[in-house]
Amino acid sequence: MEDKNQNQDTMVEDFWRTFFTEGPPIEKFRRNKFYRMLPSDSRCKWCQAPFEGIPGALVKNIFNTYPSRYNPHYCNVCDDFSKKYQGGAEIPMTMLFADIRSSSELAERIGPKDFSELINRFFVKSAHVLTGYGAMIEKLVGDEVTAVFTSGTAGENYHGQSIEAAKDLMRQTGHGTGRKPWVKVGIGIHSGVAFLGSIGNPDGIMEVAALGDVPNTAARLTSLAGPGEILVSEFTSKAANLDTKDLERRNLKLKGHEKEITAFVVYI
Repeated sequence: MEDKNQNQDTMVEDFWRTFFTEGPPIEKFRRNKFYRMLPSDSRCKWCQAPFEGIPGALVKNIFNTYPSRYNPHYCNVCDDFSKKYQGGAEIPMTMLFADIRSSSELAERIGPKDFSELINRFFVKSAHVLTGYGAMIEKLVGDEVTAVFTSGTAGENYHGQSIEAAKDLMRQTGHGTGRKPWVKVGIGIHSGVAFLGSIGNPDGIMEVAALGDVPNTAARLTSLAGPGEILVSEFTSKAANLDTKDLERRNLKLKGHEKEITAFVVYI
């Protein structure tokens, strides 16, 4: 029995590693590009299947795909998929965190209704932009969006894709236009090896999440990014062949790190 369980664990680990480094091996996720083209404010955060309006009705009737009753952020097919292959693997990746600056003060100033509409607009815009560069949206929570870039989802230049996605997101939120942005955003990007896979209760809510130092470092870089700033770690900048000659260099002391982390400030 122990050998059987060990073989099962190895199979699942190999599956997730292949999934995120070489690309989805099943037909469901090959529909991802098609799903992205269908307009919808609400969609599966993994495969991008639309949930609302005519596009939502279309994929429900044709592909039998609709919001999971366990987790409304996923579709029923992705939910079943993550339960079937519960587990994950250590994967080379780039993590991007995008966070609204001074959100508490903003919420107090404009009121709960307007704030909720702004947050929803930010989530919709972020998901659309980031998935367009091959990211997998990991979380939409509070006032923050987190996304994972791997070679299997964003191509071999996934490090560079993450930086281009960050620039685009800044443009889409009004930064760098010479006008006041409609929401102030700071972004942090870091790369490395972290665990990525399906976690949770197979009989309840499951989610695909990244765990380890990479997401933690990206989150802490984000907390130090000012409005309109993209903080790119030195590791990511090298992996992306980013020209840093004219970029501001910051040596940052991050919580949980004994040594300072070097990051470069990217503006659009």
